[in-house]
Amino acid sequence: MKQSSLNEQLKELKLVPVISTPSVEAGLRLAEILAANKLPVAEITFRSACAAETIAAIKAKFPDFLLLAGTVLNKQQAVSALEAGVSAIVSPGYTSRLAEYCKQNKISFFPGISTPSEAQSAFEDGLTVLKFFPAEMSGGVKMLSLFKEVYPQLCFMPTGGINKDNIGDYLRLDNVVCCGGTWLSPFQLMLNGEWKKIEQRIFAAVQIIRNL
Repeated sequence: MKQSSLNEQLKELKLVPVISTPSVEAGLRLAEILAANKLPVAEITFRSACAAETIAAIKAKFPDFLLLAGTVLNKQQAVSALEAGVSAIVSPGYTSRLAEYCKQNKISFFPGISTPSEAQSAFEDGLTVLKFFPAEMSGGVKMLSLFKEVYPQLCFMPTGGINKDNIGDYLRLDNVVCCGGTWLSPFQLMLNGEWKKIEQRIFAAVQIIRNL
């Protein structure tokens, strides 16, 4: 998928659920709920041992689902993610080595940054859409507003500390493409099978972003 097309999709979706799934079955159940709520997107993090398998299973059952691989820390995980069928690689930090691997394999890469130096390093390597992480702990909306003035060429996917109460503040910024949401389906709720609570969180979030 071309970077411009992916960015447009993310901007339209506005919210990317960030998921650490306890099992492939749980990942599939969550994908069903997201699709039913017209939010067919997820960042499946490699904090879970079954991440690659979950990505492949969701891709097989929901071919139009937009899947990103999250918490990718090295080339080996990136290879697994690519083989599973993701549209983009997301990392909590930035390294030129991982950026170069993604570039060589023509896969979109959204590295995590939290400082001007990191943002500038990523920009020098040709990246213009970055993950701002951890967003709230790194200055939140105020820091992103500053980045807008200093780096007008850059756009961001803030993640970390974002919830139903502050997501609107982020999405109203011109330099925000979308937000990552970890509050929608916490690992423990998925592990306990508390799908009603998860459905309620997702439904409420979708209503919020639709009204922005």
